[in-house]
Amino acid sequence: MITGPLSIRARELSERGAAFVTATVVRVEHPTSVEPGNVALVHQDGEIEGFVGGVCAQNSVRLYSLRAIERGEPLLLRILPDGPGGSGGEDVGTEVGHDDGSVTVQNPCLSGGAIEVFLEPFLPAPRMIVAGDTPIAAALLRLGPELGLEAVDSRGGDSGALVPSEDDLALVVAAHGRDERAILRAALEAGVRYVGLVASRKRGAAVLDELREDGVSEELLERIDTPAGLDIGARSPAEIALSILASIIEVRRRSSTTPRSWAAAPPTATDPICGMTVLVGADALSADHDGETHYFCGEGCKQAFERQHAA
Repeated sequence: MITGPLSIRARELSERGAAFVTATVVRVEHPTSVEPGNVALVHQDGEIEGFVGGVCAQNSVRLYSLRAIERGEPLLLRILPDGPGGSGGEDVGTEVGHDDGSVTVQNPCLSGGAIEVFLEPFLPAPRMIVAGDTPIAAALLRLGPELGLEAVDSRGGDSGALVPSEDDLALVVAAHGRDERAILRAALEAGVRYVGLVASRKRGAAVLDELREDGVSEELLERIDTPAGLDIGARSPAEIALSILASIIEVRRRSSTTPRSWAAAPPTATDPICGMTVLVGADALSADHDGETHYFCGEGCKQAFERQHAA
């Protein structure tokens, strides 16, 4: 359980809309320097606040916390000094076992103990921009938050009109023909994952033709969902909004329901001294040798490498 300064810090991050992970030690086998209940916050850039073990254990926690943020799913991380059944011939520094919701990794730096850490990601609500002053637009803005979306009016209030960005999940244009093309194009070019246009098939085709004449590529035009939403026979504004939100949820959840290994990005490297898997980033410990960059879990391994390759 997070208490004290970390609790305040977690609340600040949530209020800012920042993505982070709470890493809670739930089980240990001594010798180890941590105890059950130790907690840390792992930021989206890999920074760790709090204590969940030494530098090598922190490397594993940092790496899998970033993967938990990427996938938006909690994870039980088991960090063992070797494989689940002993050395077992597995390559050190690799993921040696996984089940739904848990991963086991080798950490050759551990001094005989084992640690289990529960990683829980806290992510800002994905943003859905709604363009238009219509009953359907109003229904989208009303229903979106019930489904965990940050539903915002494209007009943006006092801060001015919103510009779609690659961080946005969806843009829905329900404007009945007013000021549609510019924001549709902006969303397509920004890489917004779902772009929907509320229109009849005939008018939707006409808008696509206009965007085509404006120079928008066919590849981008194919991404516009028009008429927007799943075909559920919707008639009322609320029903139409529901069908559109269903399409957005499908897009949102598609990546999380696709089977993937927890060994996906972010980029990693293997420590050439201890074999530990380490996160490759701007602040990672590294050294160049023979035109190749090597990354290290800690200063001890880096110094050992430098001694081995000293002129």
